[in-house]
Amino acid sequence: MEHVIGSTAIAVALLIGLGALGVGIGMGLLGGKFLEGAARQPELAADLQTKMFIVVALLDAVAMIGVGIALFFTFANPFIGQLQNAGG
Repeated sequence: MEHVIGSTAIAVALLIGLGALGVGIGMGLLGGKFLEGAARQPELAADLQTKMFIVVALLDAVAMIGVGIALFFTFANPFIGQLQNAGG
């Protein structure tokens, strides 16, 4: 059972860490492209800013879903119950 708990802890750490890394890279690229677009056509800056904030909210939602799944595996690990049922 310790092997399952240890593997779950590693999976949770990877899920949160890689999710945060991906969101950070995505926001960096998005912000850079927004600044490039606003510098090229300043009259469209307000429209671009609105669209950028919508995409930032969607990126944050991806990270929060990853955290939610990680917390589920941390506190209500379904694999431990399956292991106990299989072992008797």
